Amino acid sequence: MTGMDLTGRVALVTGGAQGLGEGMARALAAAGAKVMIADVNEAGAETAASLGDGHGFTHLDVTDDAGWEAATAGCVEQLGGLDVLVNNAGVEISSLITEVQTDDIRKMLDVNILGTALGLKHGLRTMRPGGAAGQGGSIINIASVAATIAFPAISIYSGTKSAVDRMTRVAAMESGKLGYGVRVNCVYPGLVPTAMGAGLATDMAELGLYPSVEAAIGAVVELTPSGRLGEVEDMADAVVFLASDQSRFVNGAGLPVDGGMGM
Repeated sequence: MTGMDLTGRVALVTGGAQGLGEGMARALAAAGAKVMIADVNEAGAETAASLGDGHGFTHLDVTDDAGWEAATAGCVEQLGGLDVLVNNAGVEISSLITEVQTDDIRKMLDVNILGTALGLKHGLRTMRPGGAAGQGGSIINIASVAATIAFPAISIYSGTKSAVDRMTRVAAMESGKLGYGVRVNCVYPGLVPTAMGAGLATDMAELGLYPSVEAAIGAVVELTPSGRLGEVEDMADAVVFLASDQSRFVNGAGLPVDGGMGM
């Protein structure tokens, strides 16, 4: 197998019911992979069905250790293996630092950091020699350009995505040292006008940081050398690349897909 052809591989995508995760799932399927969508949103079942035969859906709360164990085992049982894991599920709650709420901090820590950590745990256990799949593979964590820039009202979110970057690099080193045969990388998406991205722009205006939603979006574009917002396909193509043999010597890396915003 060469290039971007993922025929014969099985991918599990968290948060794949909608938004960036849905785009990633569709791109992986288009490249030939069998895809298991894992989400708390039951609409993920419809998304999986729309991919065609040979794909699946599993309910998964990424903060639940036992849920992860069941999801990875179910992927192997239903689709025949696990070669690619995309830790995409995440949550962003905007707030000025002086107004941040304890429950909001905990939610972002749980989903963005704990959820990614558990994905790494069970992905590596499943893919390593002796695991239920045991053929090695690729884990792709979804960080954010927020991990590399100082943008207002997303301090906690930025911190959690910085943690995703650090966990990625340590996991890659552990996997290599222990002979797991699993590459671990992360992607830093720029702002994409999904429900989450549009919500962030609205929050910026409501917090008084910009005079309007349009001004908030304009500020992001002004910071981006490519002169536009990101598109779902931009992020999905990066994930397919990191899942494929084209990236076979890319490991422990953070790939900016942000139009240069975080340079």
